Amino acid sequence: MKYNALVLAFFFGIMSFVYGQNNYGYWQQHVDYTMDVKMDVKTFSYGGTQKLIYTNNSPDDLERVFYHLFYNAFQPGSEMDVRSITIADADSRVGDRISKLQKEDLGFINVISLTQNSMPLEYTVVGTVLEVELNTSIKSGESAVFEMVFEGQVPPVIRRAGKNSNEGVALSMAQWYPKIAEYDFEGWHADPYIGREFHGVWGDFDVKLTLDKKYTVGGTGYLQNPNEIGHGYGVKETKEESDVLTWHFVAPNVHDFTWAADPNFIHDTLQVPDGPMLHFLYKKSLKPKYKKRWRDLQVPTSEIMQYYSSSVGKYPYKQYSVIQGGDGGMEYGMCTLITGERSFESLVGVTAHEIGHTWFQFLMASNESKHPWLDEGFAEYTCTFIENTIFGVSTTEPLKRHYDRYYSLAKSGKEQPMSTHADRFAYNASYSISTYSKGAVLLAQLRYIVGEKNFEKTLKKYFNDWAFKHPTPNDFIRCAEKVSGLELEWFLTDWTQTINTIDYSVKSAVSLEGQTVITLERIGLMPMPVEVQVLMKDGGIKNYYIPLQMMRGEKPLLDSETLLKDWAWAYPEYTFSVAMDTSKIDTITVDINKATADVNKENNQLKVL
Repeated sequence: MKYNALVLAFFFGIMSFVYGQNNYGYWQQHVDYTMDVKMDVKTFSYGGTQKLIYTNNSPDDLERVFYHLFYNAFQPGSEMDVRSITIADADSRVGDRISKLQKEDLGFINVISLTQNSMPLEYTVVGTVLEVELNTSIKSGESAVFEMVFEGQVPPVIRRAGKNSNEGVALSMAQWYPKIAEYDFEGWHADPYIGREFHGVWGDFDVKLTLDKKYTVGGTGYLQNPNEIGHGYGVKETKEESDVLTWHFVAPNVHDFTWAADPNFIHDTLQVPDGPMLHFLYKKSLKPKYKKRWRDLQVPTSEIMQYYSSSVGKYPYKQYSVIQGGDGGMEYGMCTLITGERSFESLVGVTAHEIGHTWFQFLMASNESKHPWLDEGFAEYTCTFIENTIFGVSTTEPLKRHYDRYYSLAKSGKEQPMSTHADRFAYNASYSISTYSKGAVLLAQLRYIVGEKNFEKTLKKYFNDWAFKHPTPNDFIRCAEKVSGLELEWFLTDWTQTINTIDYSVKSAVSLEGQTVITLERIGLMPMPVEVQVLMKDGGIKNYYIPLQMMRGEKPLLDSETLLKDWAWAYPEYTFSVAMDTSKIDTITVDINKATADVNKENNQLKVL
């Protein structure tokens, strides 16, 4: 009896631990930043204070916290430097540039002092992460006030941020301040900055930036003192002149704060109908052809904002800025930094992609490091359609480039699952294709499975359910399940956690008692519902739809489609009959519309002899 009692006690203890993981509803942490920073534009060094009110909404008591010190990556010997040197296909923007930086060009963020509720804290700098041991734990439901004095030095633009870009932009200030790491249901996300993307805590920012009065600033947040500033933000009031100006920004409900500045910026604005005020900041020194393209970009940018607001969900902020800077294109809160010396098509394309990130990662703030496809794939998918609309492109294969890139990777032997951490890909190219192109293809495949209208509803439900939160891939696929009524766990698993491929073929067609028995074969391991077309010699067509059994349903069918019995995945072959002799059939084709990502289309059609 004593033994049995101990076993039962142990069992119920384990069960309460297991179920305890799910006892809590959704929660997320909250931060309130107040920063006052002065930038020396001669040395590109800066310093200031940060007050951070951290609210612990988790069910856990926190014994320590972590901060990101992103600029520490731009030092010889950093993880970003070593990884760039040792990876087989280095990013050409980085290469070995970090290893060659001189003292005056090193990037760094130094924490001079840090307190918790006015008491000094012990902390250790480990590369790009500040490890902080708390004096007292932050209890569940309580807040702590951290006050910091810090300084930094801006590196040259090597990756996303920095000084003196190749196009002459003075300051691209992304990832520039000590940023507290995210803590969620998975624990702390104190990833080192090696090269990929970010994850941040939702909160409110109050930021004062003091720098040379000649500089125009744009970025995250609403300018609070436009008439003190001028620079196209307001009518400057006459007052005693100083060599510097203090720009005061407030940004509510964001998870990062970014800015750019240059003494030579043109500042244009355009109001989006029933939407935000757009700000465009670009260099006066651009060649005339590039300046014209920046002016021509403005109306399409308004159209892009309207497209996303109508197809996904309404843009919730009062402004958005497109700013020349950085090293390519990168999304941030209420703004993007993009390089400016581009063709018009490229300028529109990168703007459409980065604005797409306002929805996919900035508003639905997924963890980019763990699930980079959940933002890059979504942005690439949606921007492809808006670009085609803007440029009047009509095509039956809008995502062909992405399909082709995915096929090349799938056949290369170098593919890794999409669930691979962004920094763990063996090749930059495989990361790029998996994240951008395969991510876009994944969405196209989901649209094929659930139907176009259900897919459109899914995007809107995803926004309505998860804006201003931190969704995971499962949260997105659950939206699709609820809209379509289909079971889709298999789809998310195979597409993101394996490198299985789709390959279906028409194996044979045999006459039997006046009917034709058609046998299809599943060669690839990835399951999919199947569409089959039978073309008769007299020009007649019969279309058939075969649901995948594990879907537990099917998408809405066209009137021209005949529904057949389910195909259970474990059976490699599937047989059905059509009421005609083979002599009347010309060809039988699987996936006639090329709607699936079938890696071998050569076996998709059988010519009946």
